[in-house]
Amino acid sequence: MASIDLTIGYVLHMLFAGLWTGSVLFMTYGVLPVARDGSIDTDPFADITSRLLTLSRACAALLFLTGGHLAGNLYTVERLTGSTRGYLVIAMIVLWLALAGLVEVGTSKISDGLAERKLREPANNARPFFLAGSVAALGLLVVAGLLLGGV
Repeated sequence: MASIDLTIGYVLHMLFAGLWTGSVLFMTYGVLPVARDGSIDTDPFADITSRLLTLSRACAALLFLTGGHLAGNLYTVERLTGSTRGYLVIAMIVLWLALAGLVEVGTSKISDGLAERKLREPANNARPFFLAGSVAALGLLVVAGLLLGGV
């Protein structure tokens, strides 16, 4: 039976992982196409981008803390580097870093263009970073599913 702190850690970890990955996917497939078409004003687009960046940073920090707690309680160095589950945890860390970096760069591309009151160009410039971020986000969910499924 898992201890209460590990259960809380799992719940918080999955809650914020879902929130983070969902927000990146929504930005990629819900907001950027509208901005690329010019169907949104620059002020709401800037607000959405700012909120995404804040949410991304908060979720990344919370995932670092909860994931560190879980890994510290469930894995040794030998288990991380010598088992399938350990490799999945390492893959999750790599994908976490990639997603955090891609969101930072993507939102920076948007913010830079919006500062010049442009709309379509910053959305186009950010798109590759958000597409790659969406792949990383989906990868994180797949790895989490594999870990929760007992691989």
